[in-house]
Amino acid sequence: MSDNSEIRDGMRVEWDVPIRMDDGTELRADIFRPPDDGAHPVILTYGPYAKGLSFQEGYPDQWAIMVREHPDVSAGSSNKYQNWEVVDPEKWVPDGYACVRVDSRGAGRSPGYIDPFSPRETRDFYLCIEWAGNQAWSNGKVGLNGISYYGINQWHVATLNPPHLAAMCIWEGAADWYRDMTHHGGILCTFWDNWFDKQVLTVQHGLGSRGPRDPNTGELVCGPETLSDVDLEHNRVAFGDEILSHPLDDEYHQVRSPTWERITVPFLSASNWGGQGLHARGNFEGYVRADSDQKWLEVHGLEHWTHFYTDYGLALQKRFFAHFLKGEQNDWTKQPPVQLQVRHVDGSFKDRAENEWPIARCQWTRLYLNAAERLSLDRTPPEVESEFEFEALGDGLTFSTPPIEEEVEITGPIAAKLFVSSSTVDCDLFLVVRVFDQDDREVVFQGALDPNTPVAQGWLRASHRKLDPTISEEWRPYHTHDEVQPLQPGVPYELDIEIWPTCIVVPAGYRISLTVRGKDYEHSGGGARLSSFANEMTGCGPFLHDDPRDRPPDIFGGTTTICAGGDRASYVLLPIIPDGGGKD
Repeated sequence: MSDNSEIRDGMRVEWDVPIRMDDGTELRADIFRPPDDGAHPVILTYGPYAKGLSFQEGYPDQWAIMVREHPDVSAGSSNKYQNWEVVDPEKWVPDGYACVRVDSRGAGRSPGYIDPFSPRETRDFYLCIEWAGNQAWSNGKVGLNGISYYGINQWHVATLNPPHLAAMCIWEGAADWYRDMTHHGGILCTFWDNWFDKQVLTVQHGLGSRGPRDPNTGELVCGPETLSDVDLEHNRVAFGDEILSHPLDDEYHQVRSPTWERITVPFLSASNWGGQGLHARGNFEGYVRADSDQKWLEVHGLEHWTHFYTDYGLALQKRFFAHFLKGEQNDWTKQPPVQLQVRHVDGSFKDRAENEWPIARCQWTRLYLNAAERLSLDRTPPEVESEFEFEALGDGLTFSTPPIEEEVEITGPIAAKLFVSSSTVDCDLFLVVRVFDQDDREVVFQGALDPNTPVAQGWLRASHRKLDPTISEEWRPYHTHDEVQPLQPGVPYELDIEIWPTCIVVPAGYRISLTVRGKDYEHSGGGARLSSFANEMTGCGPFLHDDPRDRPPDIFGGTTTICAGGDRASYVLLPIIPDGGGKD
């Protein structure tokens, strides 16, 4: 027991407990556990957001929205120990869990060099799991549970198979450092550079007196020492520049991504239909590809931090961990492999259980582009070939169905096959699946971050069109991203484009559309801001692709041409669920 131990709010709390790494660095953890001397299962998180920074101070906009819209989040807790994207110990310790929060290397109270998602971090995480599993107050079973960063690194550490790791709940994370996070379809995402500045450097270890204070202990959140700007810079990676310097899926990305066949621990993967750009693809890929024989998928909507804390999400997590960390023979044994909140155009959801993903009874349906800039509902390719041009860095073209005669449910991954030529040696394609009502108003949703998120999005850099034939499916083309294959100007190329999974029940009278753009989607109704993000959110949240170093106009400007019909029949492949409607 540490010298900084006390009983408060019904918990034994130990502050700033040192955990020694194999290179001698001591990371710091806060531990919340039952006040008795028993051995308890552990819920552990490891990440950079500073264990001493309260949710309310660090992310005031998100906290205010959540407790206003979902009062069950703050009910039953003093909320004094709420941290961004990790569990509230006041709702877990009474159930017999020990909650351990570790500041990752170089962040908060932990000294060292910040290098997010690096092999060094993953090794640290492994050692923290093993440390927790061997404590006298631990029953030897460690569970991982957390949102986003605290979910992403679960996939990575599970690749190392820590002996004391017994279960994981990956809530709206990501997995593949290249495809899910830094290069969508091979196009650089600028989010991570901005994220590093806004959410990590603000709590870097060594800010000392220039940083916030822990409201519970009065201690400095970012360590007792105040370092100079030069020393702080020396203690961190040049994150955005490093990502930019690795445009292909090379070793840099691969060591920051899971090895799916090595992941065997039981897990619950919770995704978000509105998580385009970060909080969706990895959760689906993990469920489908990880080698665990005990795995579950859950998919919901709303802001990506919300349902982790609501009664709905909390009950789901507790049933899962009670079974795997406590050994309770509870109703988790009856949990369906896939639990979906089926989304409707009014923003409502209906729960439905499925046995697999993608859904086996799905009717894969091709909607072909035709000469009238329409999507054909007759599901047959047009005989006559047409061409459509748009400015390569512009708003692009929209192809729409006529108003549909019957309600249609689209649930699953989407793909498109487009025959495209460029006036230059490359082009970037931004695909948006959209729905419009009878008055031609677009249906958008509260996404994981952006309040005006479209139905689905996908991306591809044409020079990255090479597919991996061993794991590609028509419904999920998988690109190798291991070489650049320049285009010959004016020559059409066959491109298979992944569009991230989605769910929407489209009423009769509505239209389904595919927009092919040369830049990020923008919602016509304006944007929104959150204090923890750099840009105004106008439909894509913070997940933009606008770095001119990655998209020089002399290569990505000019004209893009889409071919349709004849021998170059372009189409979008939709996962139509025949019994539709989100019925239970």
